[in-house]
Amino acid sequence: MEDIKIHAFTDEASEDIDSQVKALKRNALMGIELRGTELGNVADLSFVAACYISKKLRDSGASVWARGSPIGKISITDSFAPHLEKLRNLLELCKVFGTKYVRIFSFYIPAGHDPSEYRGEVMDRLVKMAEMARPYGVTLCHENEKGIYGDNAERCLDIYKTIPDIKGIFDPANFVQCGVDTLKAWEALGGYIKYMHIKDATSDGKVVPAGCGDANLEYIVSEFIKNGGRDFTIEPHLTVFKGLENLERKGDTKSQASEKYVYKNSDEAFDAACDAFKKLVKSLQEATV
Repeated sequence: MEDIKIHAFTDEASEDIDSQVKALKRNALMGIELRGTELGNVADLSFVAACYISKKLRDSGASVWARGSPIGKISITDSFAPHLEKLRNLLELCKVFGTKYVRIFSFYIPAGHDPSEYRGEVMDRLVKMAEMARPYGVTLCHENEKGIYGDNAERCLDIYKTIPDIKGIFDPANFVQCGVDTLKAWEALGGYIKYMHIKDATSDGKVVPAGCGDANLEYIVSEFIKNGGRDFTIEPHLTVFKGLENLERKGDTKSQASEKYVYKNSDEAFDAACDAFKKLVKSLQEATV
């Protein structure tokens, strides 16, 4: 377990890149899954802005392990062409950041509709995205998320089997919030997962520190490591940090954080999330000694 790599969405500590680096180093993490910056979301950065952010990170010794893009986080009925161009720009900038992994989603399904009605369009779009990423040497990694086509294990599996170029990100808390049994989801999807998002939740959907919820996180992390998995991204969501309202559908942020875990500020919440996961990993390491 010595080669486990723990990364984080450091924008949950601060929008400011300098402060994100401080949070990264303060918690002795390996790298950043870059999502938000003081210059905007990673999918909206210009070449100049990307170079500025990248130089700041390089000069500080911090690395971008993956890019937490919002690609695929639009309605399946929205126009796709502009979104695909946004992906192209994001892929071009992967060269600037020196990263080979981009997080994606599989499109929101209109409320009250059966996701199967939109399967063909979802797959067509994802195939185009995977084809676009291939020449860049970038792997698209799909995260299970509330309200999208891939919000349960069956449809995530459908994506991975249909489009082998797309790998999986396993987010246990998101499955809990969708009423999905995380153990059954892991049994179905474990072989397709590139990395995990570390976020736990209770059965009522509240996000809590790793190991404090109902996501069976300790078991799933242990199994992932046994299968050769080594990369994790901590995604705290313990407080509603600035910018979260732009990452979720309207109304989704209200019930995210648990009232049981209250923190003075985003730095404290970020550190608590890191401490909880490192404690969980340490317990797994001690169990194998």
